[in-house]
Amino acid sequence: MPVFQPSGYLARVMRIEPVQRQSLISLASTLALTAIGFLSTMFFAHTVGPSILGAYFLFVAYFSIFNLIGDGGFGGAAVKRISEGEDQNAFFTAFVLLRVVLTVISVGFLLIAQPYLVKLTISGMLPWLILALVVSTFTNIASNSVYGTGKVGVNQISSLVDNLTRVVIQVIAVVLGYGVAGLAGGFVAGILVSGLFNFRFLDLSPAPFRRSHVQSLFAFSFWTFLSASGYLVFSYADTIMIGHFMTEADIGIYRVALQLTSIATFVTIALHATLYPKVSYWGKQDDLASVENALARAFTYSLLLAAPVLAGGWILGERLLYFFYGASFSTGAPALAILLLVQVAHVFVFLQTMCLNALDRPKDSFRVTAIAVAANVGLNLYLIPAYGIVGASAATLVTMVLNATLAHRALSRSIRVRIEPRPVGNIVLAAFVMGVVVVVYSLVIPLTNIFVVLGAVALGGVVYLLLLLRIDKGIHDELKELAGKFGFPWPGPL
Repeated sequence: MPVFQPSGYLARVMRIEPVQRQSLISLASTLALTAIGFLSTMFFAHTVGPSILGAYFLFVAYFSIFNLIGDGGFGGAAVKRISEGEDQNAFFTAFVLLRVVLTVISVGFLLIAQPYLVKLTISGMLPWLILALVVSTFTNIASNSVYGTGKVGVNQISSLVDNLTRVVIQVIAVVLGYGVAGLAGGFVAGILVSGLFNFRFLDLSPAPFRRSHVQSLFAFSFWTFLSASGYLVFSYADTIMIGHFMTEADIGIYRVALQLTSIATFVTIALHATLYPKVSYWGKQDDLASVENALARAFTYSLLLAAPVLAGGWILGERLLYFFYGASFSTGAPALAILLLVQVAHVFVFLQTMCLNALDRPKDSFRVTAIAVAANVGLNLYLIPAYGIVGASAATLVTMVLNATLAHRALSRSIRVRIEPRPVGNIVLAAFVMGVVVVVYSLVIPLTNIFVVLGAVALGGVVYLLLLLRIDKGIHDELKELAGKFGFPWPGPL
């Protein structure tokens, strides 16, 4: 019997083409993160309920906003400049100085705004928020610097380390009865351990830098910061406004529904992390054909998962919320149906704005996002008081579609943005057939317990995969080739 040899397997993996290899590492890491996030949220939903979860989600929302102020867009600027391969140590040193200064400013803004953050103060989250911002400074410096040098796998593994640490500590703290403080403490611990992990692989060192290095970072960071601010509006403005107009329990129900739909985009997130440094390099070399091909393929492989999740979620969404998270969360089913469409639009927003930034066009990325942001804020203010979390979902969908359309228009000025019609058509067809099969299954076997629901999910997944591999030879051959490169046996019937 052959003996598994880790060194030989690693050598096999390293022979795979870099973009494919890093995409698969990123995908595996993102899949693991998604699974960890789902399981932990299910546990917390059943243990502490929607109100405490809502208070924690509100803490995370405020952290993201004030952490963005502390980053100031310089994280993305550092990744861009370091990835270009020139004066890496000088850019690294300038980035460290700027990041520390902005953290001080961010914490200062937080203390000034404290009287207005009533729910955050009442829940006791303010000290945890300050600690999280300080710790994230170290982690942000280490992770962006490692990412900029092309160590995508290390950066992705650090996210896995972050989430594992966070979840383990949060579970222990919740079991011990620490509630929302335990959730926040685990969050901070995960950030710290992730930073230490990245720091271990950081091979940049302090070096003298000139004003030109700072100016170069500023030139890129300004528009990156504004663009990132827009992305945060899509991510957290709805959460904060739901907290303002409604209750923390409503936040918990909404964010759980949003998390359940996020499985649709984990391929997109993995490809985004892998392709950004590559697109940046290709853009610098004026190799736009490679960018066009990579983007088109990224659309295909993102929809490979997003399409069946959309179909399955529409059919099984309410039952999944009920059995996975509890009866109190099943009221989020109407919002979930809309948020599934949001995730499909998110595929195009995320990949197209990534290309705009990587091709050194952050100004265009911001202009695109700013229009959608203004619409998002206005729609949330109008729809949430009237329609609650369903209104928040609708506002996000409208503005995400607007953002995707404007991003396509802007990016088309630099490259030919296209999808691959035949593979995408095959994906849609396979997802439709899968949906019909799941509907018939649910009519024959009532979805009255979690095992029957899981059976529906498994049947749908098998039908979708088998049909897609049968009707699309290109996807079939690529997946088979990748399986062979990794040493995985390919099933004979396929």
